[in-house]
Amino acid sequence: MLTEIEIRPTPREGRPAKVQKAPEIAAIVLAAGRSSRMGANKLLADLGGTPMIRKSVEAVLASQARPVIVVTGHESGKLRSSLAGLAVTVTENPDYAQGLSTSLRAGLAAVPNTADGVIVCLGDMPLVGGLEIDKLISAFNHNEHRTIIVPVHGGERGNPVLWGRQHFADMAKLEGDRGARQLIDANADQVTEVAMRSDTVLADFDTPESLSRFRSVSGA
Repeated sequence: MLTEIEIRPTPREGRPAKVQKAPEIAAIVLAAGRSSRMGANKLLADLGGTPMIRKSVEAVLASQARPVIVVTGHESGKLRSSLAGLAVTVTENPDYAQGLSTSLRAGLAAVPNTADGVIVCLGDMPLVGGLEIDKLISAFNHNEHRTIIVPVHGGERGNPVLWGRQHFADMAKLEGDRGARQLIDANADQVTEVAMRSDTVLADFDTPESLSRFRSVSGA
């Protein structure tokens, strides 16, 4: 597996460089859960005057990924209001209580047929910005079998993860509250790990304690 790669292929001597079409990568932001560990909807938590979900989605919008699809479920109306004015597609998952896999399936159904892949983002990771997402997109290359792109910091895999279209069917077959991580091991030959300087790709906020730590550090 590669840990970090240069997307600047050198043409063979005497041959012109072949211009490759940039991949079309959509984004899914999973925002349907009940935040059971938090005790309240963490995605509506105030971070310096802005709901967490809006901060997370604004970060995704700062990347090249388009369209940005937000999957809602629990307290969908409040989440929609929090995203007012943003250029996103909101799709509701009525089966969100049955687990994360149902939200992933709802998001995939909304991805355009023209998309070469999708980057699956979490609504409680407001610190992952456009630069990190674009770094993952730049590593994607179907012809070179780089179709699952995983961010890594300090040897630990994080989120978001980019998936090529050929994996959509298997992702849609997942059940319960398990995400697509199990498919990474099953497709190890397609995985590229991309090293990140920051630990933001590891930082989500599932508990009141983690949210308090974020607020104390950021001043939010």
